[in-house]
Amino acid sequence: MSIAKTYNPKEAEDKWYSYWMENGFFRSTPDEREPYTIVMPPPNVTGVLHMGHMLNNTIQDVLIRRARMQGKNACWVPGTDHASIATEAKVVAMLKEQGIDKKSLSREDFLAHAWEWKEKYGGIILKQLEKLGASCDWERTKFTMDADLSESVIDTFIKFYEAGYIYRGVRMVNWDPQGKTALSDEEVIRKEVNQKLYYIRYQIKDSNEYLVIATTRPETIMADAAICINPHDERYQHLKGKTVIVPLVNREIPIIEDEYVEMEFGTGCLKVTPAHDLNDYELGQKHNLEVIDILNDDGTLNEKALILIGEDRFIARKKIGKLLDEAGNIEKVEDYKSQVGFSERTDAAIEPKLSMQWFCKMEKIAKPALDYVLSGEVNLFPDKFTSSYKHWMENVKDWCISRQLWWGQRIPAFFNEKNEWVVAKTEAEALAKFEEQGKSTAGIRQEEGVLDTWFSSGLWPMSVFDGVRNPENEDFKYYYPTNDLVTAPEILFFWVARMMIMGHEYTEKAPFKNVYLTGIVRDKLGRKMSKSLGNSPDPIQLMEEYGTDGVRVGMLLASPAGNDLMFDVSYCEQGRNFANKIWNAFRLVKGWEVSDEAASSAQESAAIWFENRFNQAVVEIEEHFNNLRLSDALMATYKLVWDDFCAWYLELVKPAYQQPIARAAYEQTTAFFERILALIHPFMPFLSEELWHDEIFGERTEKDCAIVAEYPKINPFDEVIIKEFALIKQVISEVRNIRNAKGISPKVALPLAINEAASIDYKKFVDCITKIANVSEITFVTEKIAGATSFLAGKDEFYVALENNIDVEAEKERITKEIDYLQGFLKAVSAKLTNERFVQNAKPEIVQNEVNKKEDAEAKIKTLQENLASL
Repeated sequence: MSIAKTYNPKEAEDKWYSYWMENGFFRSTPDEREPYTIVMPPPNVTGVLHMGHMLNNTIQDVLIRRARMQGKNACWVPGTDHASIATEAKVVAMLKEQGIDKKSLSREDFLAHAWEWKEKYGGIILKQLEKLGASCDWERTKFTMDADLSESVIDTFIKFYEAGYIYRGVRMVNWDPQGKTALSDEEVIRKEVNQKLYYIRYQIKDSNEYLVIATTRPETIMADAAICINPHDERYQHLKGKTVIVPLVNREIPIIEDEYVEMEFGTGCLKVTPAHDLNDYELGQKHNLEVIDILNDDGTLNEKALILIGEDRFIARKKIGKLLDEAGNIEKVEDYKSQVGFSERTDAAIEPKLSMQWFCKMEKIAKPALDYVLSGEVNLFPDKFTSSYKHWMENVKDWCISRQLWWGQRIPAFFNEKNEWVVAKTEAEALAKFEEQGKSTAGIRQEEGVLDTWFSSGLWPMSVFDGVRNPENEDFKYYYPTNDLVTAPEILFFWVARMMIMGHEYTEKAPFKNVYLTGIVRDKLGRKMSKSLGNSPDPIQLMEEYGTDGVRVGMLLASPAGNDLMFDVSYCEQGRNFANKIWNAFRLVKGWEVSDEAASSAQESAAIWFENRFNQAVVEIEEHFNNLRLSDALMATYKLVWDDFCAWYLELVKPAYQQPIARAAYEQTTAFFERILALIHPFMPFLSEELWHDEIFGERTEKDCAIVAEYPKINPFDEVIIKEFALIKQVISEVRNIRNAKGISPKVALPLAINEAASIDYKKFVDCITKIANVSEITFVTEKIAGATSFLAGKDEFYVALENNIDVEAEKERITKEIDYLQGFLKAVSAKLTNERFVQNAKPEIVQNEVNKKEDAEAKIKTLQENLASL
């Protein structure tokens, strides 16, 4: 077939993705092959593709495509998460636009709207992932609220409850007033906020004396239950046993003593508000203080506040500040910065709130999940995250698993008219349990709340294969445990740890072997990409402009595992340029005429070298993949293709203008090209598939595609040949550099002489050097040629007789400047090597590297001085 002058990514992408789908290349069913399984971190059903998804799913696709080409049974399970808080908020907002208040709907009616919304918008991100080239088994697509997955969640709740891990009680929780639900600690994002610090006067009863308390939350003074001082604080010894009057509401509260109060912090006095601060709550429990909750679930003040009832908490803060000032109870107000918790889902400021919730005991079940990582059974890449994982798991708190929402798996607990409760899968089972326990069966109702989304996604690697309900099924036994998990560090505890916890509880196995933790995609200023900042490009538009392969390459080149990606569209441009480079190299090869003449010496030498260089690169790339260094694997591939194959091999083997190429050299070149296409396929699936089917590779069958081509295997290579050719490349580069430095036309052939005391036999490479360095002749000499410019390749010396081709004075000036530069460099290196501290403390290889630099600089200076003397 004829090949277009330029590569058309869109045409290739649409064509080949459809072809792969139609021919079932993504489909996986258990067979005799080794399985390779990835479960996609399910994006929120509310989501659309952003740059983080692009990075995460590109990495997964590279891994799954490579495994498929290695002959493994590659299974990539896609799906979405129901995202209770985010989705319910979207549905509530949609209903509000239609003039419908959630409160006016029954649970069933609201859920009908939610499911309708999910069916309309829930699959957007998965369709966008197809554009990325994601080779998922789409027939296995799962949703965390599918009936089978939901049943697995309910079964797990009951299993954990019966094992004694789950309990119900009133505890201080993180409350999201916008979502009107409890959150776990991990769903709270701490941010530094500019606030006001109010110094409030509390009058001591029956006295004109005041205590001054500093607080950022004056709106909570109506909930104050005590003032606390340190028992050793001499300033306040006379106040022991006394009481103070709470401003504005004139309520009397005691002064208590506790070493919890830091004497040096603020005024050394603390107002204790047990209902609205976790530490205050613990103090309140210890000192048996009254708990006064003055906030409604939506963050407005309730009747217990006595004043400003119905006002939003932040509006109340300003009004209280003003009222206190007017009443003479403000000592001063200062600007103040402090950490405030915000809901990860709604970005509302969190309120600590006492609430009846369901909790999961974590201490015992967290231990196996920690052991998996510490023993190396599960590997975190990069391993720098192991220490933070260890710290979190060793200090884990009980997990609040209930959410005050309707969208999600409803908690399987049932109450009777007396508010007694049982845990059961159905109302009928609950009724039977009440009867067994001799309790009332009147007024049975189910718990209103749903389970935390992470409780369901914690089962994901098992539930997608129905391993919770039916652990003996063929899919679960074949695909589980999975292989590699690719996810973001920020959900290492939310999700990764919980999958290990639940996997162990069910199977006593870790659910995966490796966890690749990606970095955050940031802009070139270092800011996290987000819609609110307007600094995130549209991934779909990027793929339209630069081609999907170009964007995939661009992202991966700049994204080492665990390190943030400073993204710039120039990376995508680099990726597109790489695709064009391969396309143009292919056009070059395809355009050659072929003859039956014998291959030249240069062509044979080039083939021997590139065969070894290719095999060496495969070993390097394999090592990078084994350590999940995908960015390094791509860079090694990039250099092999761009530098070694295009810049050197093709230049050495290409025929002279309008001349044919020897058939042996042509066939060797197309064989190399085919192996290169297999090597780049995981990174650049569309371009590689497009070129794979060209007629120069012979006739392909319907299933003979790059997507299932054999991935290059590790083969032996000869390091001597590679090192020899590295010298040849250096010689050619030095001759070119001499031309450029002296302004000599590339068309002018220059004579080259080689010192016979060389480290290798340059005679067998004469044709290679002659061909692409444009050398008129090569001679071998025993001593320096007078008047010639000399250079070193390694430790071997070469001479180029320039005769009348240079401006002598300009050349003297150039050489003098280069000598001056090298002498400065040599001085710096020598100073480092005479520094005893450096020599004693640096690693031996670093010291040796500096010694090599010194010797290299000295040799170059010597050669340049000889060149200068000969002019």
